[in-house]
Amino acid sequence: MAMVGLFWVTPDAVYVGSPPTAIGSCVRLTAEGLEAEDPDGSRAWTWEGLRSAVVEDVPAESPSGRATKFFGSMISAAFGAFLGEGPPEMTLRLETEAGPEAVTVHSAAAGGYGAEEAALSQDLLARFVAGTADPRTLEEWGREHSREGTPKPREREAVLRTWAQA
Repeated sequence: MAMVGLFWVTPDAVYVGSPPTAIGSCVRLTAEGLEAEDPDGSRAWTWEGLRSAVVEDVPAESPSGRATKFFGSMISAAFGAFLGEGPPEMTLRLETEAGPEAVTVHSAAAGGYGAEEAALSQDLLARFVAGTADPRTLEEWGREHSREGTPKPREREAVLRTWAQA
């Protein structure tokens, strides 16, 4: 498993924010669209049915203690998921054909995300909605690289740029 920007990538799936929490909450990206799971059930939207998708309330990383916070956040997110406690919450705001929707997603980085990494992630999410990028690119990367763990910040930014151009 690996965190790249606002995405959590495994060999089998790609999520916005963290992987499924202990109570099953998550937002998964697929070639067809977004799938949201929470204790109240599941919802899905096709990319064609979305006008926009933006993650709000993204926790910002402070420049000091970046590495310590990163590793601490990974442990915190994993431990919190194990105990049923969610990591910090973000909101995925969707504009759909039927109107606005809001979905809670959990941060995979309790210490926050770097500004560039968050901006590149938002851009990539917008490209999925516009049909100019394909989530299967992330899935392929996950099958090849996610077992290596989370790349360093500059490497994550480079990966996000590559995904946006694929």
